[in-house]
Amino acid sequence: MSVGDRVQGRLHWLRRWLSPRYAWGRTTHNLLPKLLALAVSVTLWVVATADRRANVEQGFDVPVTVRDTTGNGQEKRATSNLNPASVRVILSGRPERLRDLQPDSIEAVVDVTDAPEGSFTRTVTVTAPGGTALQRVTPTRVQGFVDTQVARTLPVTLSVTSPPDSSLPRYQVTPGEATVSGAGQIVVSVARLATSPAPLGVNAEREVPLIALDAAGRPVTGVTMRPSTVTVRRLDTGELPVKTLRVVLNDPPSGLQVTAVSVQPGTVRLVAAPELLARLREVAGQVTYREGTYTAPVRLNVPAGAQALETVSVRLTVTRRAAP
Repeated sequence: MSVGDRVQGRLHWLRRWLSPRYAWGRTTHNLLPKLLALAVSVTLWVVATADRRANVEQGFDVPVTVRDTTGNGQEKRATSNLNPASVRVILSGRPERLRDLQPDSIEAVVDVTDAPEGSFTRTVTVTAPGGTALQRVTPTRVQGFVDTQVARTLPVTLSVTSPPDSSLPRYQVTPGEATVSGAGQIVVSVARLATSPAPLGVNAEREVPLIALDAAGRPVTGVTMRPSTVTVRRLDTGELPVKTLRVVLNDPPSGLQVTAVSVQPGTVRLVAAPELLARLREVAGQVTYREGTYTAPVRLNVPAGAQALETVSVRLTVTRRAAP
């Protein structure tokens, strides 16, 4: 068949399909089997893709866990300054599966095995729980610092809420020492271990957590304390007859005048019999005056049978009076 014959044949076929009567007849020919085949195809597609269409995506903030098996895990090393400390994990799965999923059931691990001591940048490996698929992790790499793990034993510093002025509580802390461990560069910054402040009644005791503090009193994170809690017990038997009174200084000699004065503290607490405390309104303090600016101790004139719980000092600026 020549090229011209083939072209004529295709044109004839095209003209036939352009005829509405012919096109309608071909379309409606065996219409029922055609519709049945289409319905079966659609049904098979719906069934085959049901699971995929039912899956949804959900994000989780997952803490990064550091794995270090250097020296078969016998080498004592610690990781600090992990940045970021958590990654965003996007999982896909059935809605009911993702709804019940908790971030702690997702494992995000950075392996620093055999990494040299110092800064590191490593890829995060995420293991998706069963019934889910991992879509993406953000970011994919984290930074940190590998250091030798050290431990220090420090005394526990008691920290309690301010007692009322009318009480003089006594406490006992058990145990009196704790060990703080972690990366060397962090442990060395721990200046003291303090108890969390907790109000305690008479003869009461409470287990309170320990807080690692640096020299400036700021909390230090990234360390482990053993034990992490201590028991604080109040030993006193109750209220004491205590009263807070203002300190009043003696007047300077006639030839001197005070141009600046600062008493520290401005009040003192006295312990005495209730009937004596009821009569007291202030405490007289004696100081020796001289020209100049100086700090001097204040001698308190405490009545017999009373005792002051604080010592007092004063910062003075004294000048000589001009002659009349």
